[in-house]
Amino acid sequence: MEFLHSLLENSNIPIFTAFILGILTAISPCPLATNITAIGYISKDIGSRHRIFWGGILYTLGRVIAYTVLGVILISILREGASMFAVQKAISHYGEILVAPALILVGVFMLFGHHLNLPKFGFSGGGNWKQKGGTGALLLGILFSLAFCPTSGVFYFGMLIPMSAAEAGGYLLPVIYAVATGLPVIIVAWILAYSVAGLGKFYNRVQVFQKWFNRIVAILFILVGVYYAIMYYF
Repeated sequence: MEFLHSLLENSNIPIFTAFILGILTAISPCPLATNITAIGYISKDIGSRHRIFWGGILYTLGRVIAYTVLGVILISILREGASMFAVQKAISHYGEILVAPALILVGVFMLFGHHLNLPKFGFSGGGNWKQKGGTGALLLGILFSLAFCPTSGVFYFGMLIPMSAAEAGGYLLPVIYAVATGLPVIIVAWILAYSVAGLGKFYNRVQVFQKWFNRIVAILFILVGVYYAIMYYF
């Protein structure tokens, strides 16, 4: 962590600075908790290496979409001379309100959704992953990126966006930042897909394991949701 802060302080290259800010965000406590939850969700498809890896890619793509769209809006607002503080306060407030119940609902849906005749949106524990198109991982990336904690809020609103507004090619910087925030998930997904998934013996009982692992992931969602609820509501 100190090494990354040292790189950040000595960086004069906006793209590199945006990347370091993204890495620092990814390993901060709150984003780290959501990334761990995302890894659990993605790795529930342990029976297919390609699903795991593409789940990591789609999760990061969701973060790219959210941070980039938000970044374009904020950069435009900031260049018009508006105050960033009010915007940050509103987004952080509503993001914090939504993330806890959303995580709990997703966890409950993963546990009991197969008993209901409702659209799954990629979050059900079963079904055809290809038909879902990885929608769940994409939506998680969007949702988790909007759950701004104090640290990630400082990095994004206090450092990245003002820097982006001052640069000619500033609209690219939120993309670099977003990719960096999802990089740990991509790396872990790749390891799970092309290292663990290559062990043939591991798959002898994969069907039984995956059934229970899906339940563990659902419980993880609920627990992280409760953690956020306690932190924001109490």
